[in-house]
Amino acid sequence: MEIYVVKPGDSVDSISAAREVPAERLIYDNQLVYPYQLAIGQALLIDRNERSAGRAVSVGGYAYPFIRPWVLEQTLPFLSELMVFSYGFTEEGGLLPPAYGEDGWMTEEARRFGVRPILTLTPFGADGNFNNQLIHSVVNNLSYTNRLIRELLQVMQEKGYRGVDIDFEFILAEDRDAFTSFVWRVRSAVNQAGYTASVALAPKTSWDQRGLLYEGKDYQALGEAADYVLLMTYEWGYTYGPPMAVAPIDQVRRVVDYALTEISAEKTNLGIPNYGYDWPLPFQRGVTAAATIGNVEAVRIAVEQGAEIRFDELAQSPWFTYGAAGAEHEVWFEDVRSLQAKFDLMEEYGLRGCGYWQIMQWFRANWLLLQSRFYVLK
Repeated sequence: MEIYVVKPGDSVDSISAAREVPAERLIYDNQLVYPYQLAIGQALLIDRNERSAGRAVSVGGYAYPFIRPWVLEQTLPFLSELMVFSYGFTEEGGLLPPAYGEDGWMTEEARRFGVRPILTLTPFGADGNFNNQLIHSVVNNLSYTNRLIRELLQVMQEKGYRGVDIDFEFILAEDRDAFTSFVWRVRSAVNQAGYTASVALAPKTSWDQRGLLYEGKDYQALGEAADYVLLMTYEWGYTYGPPMAVAPIDQVRRVVDYALTEISAEKTNLGIPNYGYDWPLPFQRGVTAAATIGNVEAVRIAVEQGAEIRFDELAQSPWFTYGAAGAEHEVWFEDVRSLQAKFDLMEEYGLRGCGYWQIMQWFRANWLLLQSRFYVLK
């Protein structure tokens, strides 16, 4: 694999000739759209169709039940696990089906490709947001916990799930130990049935980090309680925050550095974003909201607007600005360079693997690059 950054005067044909790769392959692998215009600073993956064995890793991807079937079918060959997002629960521990559609077809597709379907469990309230009162109610009541576990096991058996991923966020500090005990109970029960239990962890950089995202999660204890964990190393740049990289590699490294003092690398997956954000400017906290965009879409915006894509060396992330309809915009997203930096980190630390939030948008170059670096466990 080679990564080529477009320079002024480049075209698909000129790059094809210089790098000795068919133009059709460049177009296909990078999802270029006719008439195949390029943006200055755009990173192209040049695939010479050579594969090395690489280290074996686990690769997961979160998806809603309304994912396009074609996108799921294209993505499954690159996954070890498909995390279906998501099941919820009541204050009394009653399991709730996904609010976004029927999930049975996804578990069937996953099994067809030899991928383990994973039931994602989240404490969403009626407003669609994480609700820590739901968490508080269930983790502090053994009867409610046991009911939730029973109903989880029933659905997992009926629909062919092979594991549960516990994605609880904004856990109250007072519920820290109760949550850890909850994870132990879930894992014990599902392991006995032949399933796995994992936990998604907010990106902490120290044991005593303050904030509602962090105080309710004990990295060391949860690393012991779960079969494996996912570090949610994304959302530094987010919908309501100021423009910046979604997953700046310097910040991601800080999280991994801390996590591995508490949890073994063999149980740790790196979170990878598969999206970007487009912020209208000027940014006003509490007013400005960024639009979520796909990585391929971001490049097409740059091409359409004649914007030059820049690359932040510290964050190892691409970005650009453009003007449209009288407004300025700033866009941060992921490309093969930023992904390469994350794969390098996985290799450097010997991590178990990675998990993508989320796989709703098809980004072919990402999967080709991943495949060139690692052997995906099935």
